[in-house]
Amino acid sequence: QGTILPAPNFNPIMDAQLLGGALQGVSCEKHVLIDILTQRCNSQRLMIAEAYRDMYSRDLITDLKENLSHHFKEVMVGLMYPPASYDAHELWHALKGVDTEEKCLIDILASRSNMEIFQMKEAYLMQYNTDLQQDIDSETSGHFRDTLMNLAQGTRMEGYADPSTAAQEAMILWEACQQKTGEHKNMLQMILCNRSHQQLFFLLLFFQEFQNISGQDIVDAINECYDGYFQELLVAIVLCIRDKPSYFAYRLYNAIHDFGFHNKTVIRTLIARSEIDLMNIRQRYKERYGKSLFHDIKHFASGHYESALLAICAGDTEDY
Repeated sequence: QGTILPAPNFNPIMDAQLLGGALQGVSCEKHVLIDILTQRCNSQRLMIAEAYRDMYSRDLITDLKENLSHHFKEVMVGLMYPPASYDAHELWHALKGVDTEEKCLIDILASRSNMEIFQMKEAYLMQYNTDLQQDIDSETSGHFRDTLMNLAQGTRMEGYADPSTAAQEAMILWEACQQKTGEHKNMLQMILCNRSHQQLFFLLLFFQEFQNISGQDIVDAINECYDGYFQELLVAIVLCIRDKPSYFAYRLYNAIHDFGFHNKTVIRTLIARSEIDLMNIRQRYKERYGKSLFHDIKHFASGHYESALLAICAGDTEDY
């Protein structure tokens, strides 16, 4: 359900030639970059980069960085990373920037599978010569840090989960919440971070059992019991388990409307989900907020940056 699919009749050598002409001419032909890089899947873009290196003895990412600027550069360069490397790149900047970007950590670590986390950690170590978990440990704190560390282990249980235990675990959690001893925080971490997304039926049943016992939706209970980034992280995990496209539609809407167009969030989400479920995210966005993602990007962005985002978003205006 992605918006970017493998291009038919793909010719990496021809694409590399066109990119070389666009980047090395008198003025950079940005529309050529958009036409090629947003219309090829990631594996094809990597083949183009290889052909470009063979042809010009230059690195395509370096040339993009040297010729482009601002948010348009972020989009074009971001498209050139393999998915795990892109996640690693975003996490590194979120952890090592002037201020820690907690929402970026939440978006990535709350939504990735065991395999995606394993590949991301490998890429992080290779690119930055440091361990992701060590950096999380040193740059965050409290229960927020503990839960991120748990997620970053990538050790969610795989396979079958006995549904008959869902009510039992929901009751234990509810009792822990009532006693307010702090044990409920550990319980929530254990359930939300260690149960596999493949154990979806169990987790959804657990949420339902918790509501039956407590009279509260688990998201409302989390919002009532906790605050800060720990609360946001727990809610994100629950929402991703329930419906990942809806979670990212919600994050995009907030990024566009509540933060005066938070470019990093919009760019990261569109690139990361472009070959996975961006079509579904677009659908949830329109259903929930009335206006299309396409419309809102067009309203808030401009220039080649707008064109690049709309090309990734895909679809004619009539589709909205």
